[in-house]
Amino acid sequence: MSDWTAYGRVDADGTVYCKTADGERVVGSWQAGTPEEGLAHFARRFADKVTEVDLIEARLKSGAADAAHSLASVKRLRAELAEAHVVGDVDGLAARLDRLTTQAEESAAAAKAAKETARTEAQARKVALVEEAEKIAAESTGWKAAGDRLKEILDEWKTIRGIDKKTDGELWKRFAAARDGFTRRRGAHFATLDGQRKQAQGAKEDLVKEAEALASSEDWADTAARLKDLMAQWKAAPRASKEAEQRLWDRFRAAQDAFFSRRSEVFSARDAELKGNLERKQALLAEAEAVDVDADPKGAQNKLREIQGQWHDIGRVPRENMASLDRRMRAIEDKLRQAMDSAWRRTEPSANPLLAQMRDQVSEAEQRLERAKAAGDAKRIREAEKALESKQQFLKLAEQAG
Repeated sequence: MSDWTAYGRVDADGTVYCKTADGERVVGSWQAGTPEEGLAHFARRFADKVTEVDLIEARLKSGAADAAHSLASVKRLRAELAEAHVVGDVDGLAARLDRLTTQAEESAAAAKAAKETARTEAQARKVALVEEAEKIAAESTGWKAAGDRLKEILDEWKTIRGIDKKTDGELWKRFAAARDGFTRRRGAHFATLDGQRKQAQGAKEDLVKEAEALASSEDWADTAARLKDLMAQWKAAPRASKEAEQRLWDRFRAAQDAFFSRRSEVFSARDAELKGNLERKQALLAEAEAVDVDADPKGAQNKLREIQGQWHDIGRVPRENMASLDRRMRAIEDKLRQAMDSAWRRTEPSANPLLAQMRDQVSEAEQRLERAKAAGDAKRIREAEKALESKQQFLKLAEQAG
């Protein structure tokens, strides 16, 4: 700590002087003790002022001080220093205060500019919020999202400070008007919507009744298409009230589930049947492919005829396997025809017992087709037609070869 007493003296009558660049000036009178005690007393007063200046300087440097308030304090201390009853380096402290005055003025100017910038930004934020609210009030039809956004705007509005009272009041009037306009428009919309929901409920009740009537249908393709069409109509129709919508939807979905569950069971059983047929036909093909047609064409023909009969009796297989099975069977048939062609070329047509036997088989196939038509069994008719066509083809080839 500096010895500020060096800047003063006390004369014989107790007058206290402080030394400055302009000379000594009287700062007080001391009669209560020794001159040294007097100088120490006035030096402590000076030290108090130095401490006050130190605090102001530190707060300005840290940026924690209010620049305008600090400037006022510096100016006050500087004005008081000329008449202060202190002993110390008054000139040095005056120079510090002059420097602090400049620093505080710069900080105050910067703070004022920052405050003005903040005010401008705050006003711009509120203007943007007002304009957004006005746009929502005029255009928005997403009622819930728009209502939520207006609440968010209000919450954000409350956090914005620093706008002059008049401007803030004018902006608030615009925001309040926008919010009220949105509330009125939303109320009118929902009043109209209530009427539309009643109409929607009636339309959806009709859809439910039709779906329930179709739930027990076994016309799988047409009914499935119709139910999908009803679903599309359901989605396109306006919504009924929340309670009615859920109740009708539960009935509508239950009717659909009932139909599609039954269809799924039937299709699963059909798929299992087709898979079983596939396995049986694959076994027949393996058996047919193992026949040695070159060694015994006639025996191979009889065996193939037996296999073909079983083949047609088995029935349908999965669609994706049909082509490959047919290709394998045609390959067997082609191989047999080639073997028989070679054998027939070595035999007189009139003495060929195979040709006569094949004509008998065509005749039997024709009779089988007639019986199927008489019975009215569509499946048997298709199978008989296919068997007859195959036998006629074999006969034609055999006759051409003969």
